[in-house]
Amino acid sequence: MSPTPLATTALIETVLDPGTWRSWDEPLPDPAELDAAYASDLERARAETGLDESVRTGEGRIGGHRVAVVVCEFAFLGGSIGVHSGERLTRAVERATRERLPLLASPASAGTRMQEGTLAFLQMAKVTAAITDHRAAGLPYLVYLRHPTTGGVLASWGSLGHLTVAEPGALVGFLGPRVYRALYGKPFPPDVQTAENLHAHGLLDGVLSREQLPDAVTRVLDVLSAAGSTPDMTAAAHTAPSPTPAAETIRRSRRPERPTVRALLRAVGRDVTPLSGSGEGEADPGLLLALARIGAVPCVVIGHDHDADRRPRAIGPAGLRIARRGMRLAAELGLPLLSVIDTAGAELSPEAEEHGLAGEIARCLADLITLPTPTLSLLLGEGAGGAALAFFPADRVVAAEHGWLSPLPPEGASEILYRTTDRMGEIADRQRVQSTALYARGAVDRVVAEHPDAADEPAAFLDRIGAVIEDELLRLRQQDPAARLAGRRARYRGLGVS
Repeated sequence: MSPTPLATTALIETVLDPGTWRSWDEPLPDPAELDAAYASDLERARAETGLDESVRTGEGRIGGHRVAVVVCEFAFLGGSIGVHSGERLTRAVERATRERLPLLASPASAGTRMQEGTLAFLQMAKVTAAITDHRAAGLPYLVYLRHPTTGGVLASWGSLGHLTVAEPGALVGFLGPRVYRALYGKPFPPDVQTAENLHAHGLLDGVLSREQLPDAVTRVLDVLSAAGSTPDMTAAAHTAPSPTPAAETIRRSRRPERPTVRALLRAVGRDVTPLSGSGEGEADPGLLLALARIGAVPCVVIGHDHDADRRPRAIGPAGLRIARRGMRLAAELGLPLLSVIDTAGAELSPEAEEHGLAGEIARCLADLITLPTPTLSLLLGEGAGGAALAFFPADRVVAAEHGWLSPLPPEGASEILYRTTDRMGEIADRQRVQSTALYARGAVDRVVAEHPDAADEPAAFLDRIGAVIEDELLRLRQQDPAARLAGRRARYRGLGVS
């Protein structure tokens, strides 16, 4: 019998650079407890696929980058994981960790191999442990979910990626539809366990065809491979622009033509890979999360986003949890974190309160203060309230000339003090919210001039901002990590103390 064409072969040939695939698979013994029916199933699967097991492991190159690869072949007993396939997966992950290789995993599996029972089920724990060690070593783990991916595979190594995408139309879910119908006597609701729906709910970073995957992986690895040595640099002198009245600064920061974080990434970002959601079933359009290079420097970017009409969106608890996902990525991958502040404030609603808005702001602050990697905050425009504060603490803070930071929107502060919003300009001047005033007080390190307004010269302004960001990130990467972290703590400990 001639083996049928394999999905894994098509995947390997499409995604890897031509001629670079090298298998790591070694011969496997038969399972210890092999009854006649299971022996027949294995014999038939081997004859039909030409494989000895449901997983294939090896290495190749993607966009020139050497990458370890583990894939499931669904045609082999539904891609199910037994004792020996679990061992093969674990050995491959451990080898990738030893050899410090990025790892691309592509499951397509019905989950645990039922013929092998509980011991097969427990393989998910050891594969997960190996993946955890791989991530702890600061190595990228990328996941491409194929149709279908269910059960224990999704509930272990299928859900641990730094970046997780799926093929269009893929069924992705914990409980398989057939099992659900058998257990509950009714069909599972349609269109829930689809790649597109999970992406909409913040569980996947994207939906990509097999043909789109090589470019996506290459972009990510180009960013991560740029985390090498940096040139020696000497500190540059800086003088902030002259102060502008606070009311005028605030007016300019709110102009609808003012560049946003997306405009910034389009202008100065390279190899930009947007990420989606918290990974825990939450999405928030008010928060942008991406991997990118700014000039020569790779980083994780979190930023307050705007709607299609360039109006700032309020950020809620989910958005802050997405931001914290970005902070964790930066820590695990050893990348600098760039946080971009441009917000009219946090979401004010009963739902935000019930879902822990204040606690998430506190946890963002705690994470930023203690993050082991370099951190840079950019005060791009509006900086109102806790949503701005949650992104502010950093090793270095850069601000646009008409950026500002205030405990509340100035109208709110005026209402609290005078029961009218008419005195917002007076209050903002008294609070010294402007970036130039913050620079004078040591809360901001560099102010990027606007001539006279970023909305009037967006391209030139973004070029200046991009050059400053790259310069600051390069300097931060040169610093001793322990000294840099101690300096960050000392900075905020001494802020406001004469």
